[in-house]
Amino acid sequence: MKPLTDTEATAVVKESITRIVPDADFTLVQPDDRFRDVLELDSLDFLTLVELLSERTGVRIDEEDYPELTTLSDATRFLVGRSKDTAGSAP
Repeated sequence: MKPLTDTEATAVVKESITRIVPDADFTLVQPDDRFRDVLELDSLDFLTLVELLSERTGVRIDEEDYPELTTLSDATRFLVGRSKDTAGSAP
């Protein structure tokens, strides 16, 4: 898998959230806002998001990575960085 760009990673995060919260209004979410709070995602919603992000990007997301997924900018940075790591270690 090729590394994600910032634009691709942000799109994947937003599209994945929209699968969980179909009426999510991203005009209310600034890049550094805690999107779980703004969009009212509960713990189960968040776990579903983690699964979707992992499935859609091929990036492994462990429980200790969850703090990296609190804002759109953090989640984007995490996915871009991890996808580079994953692509670099592929045979």
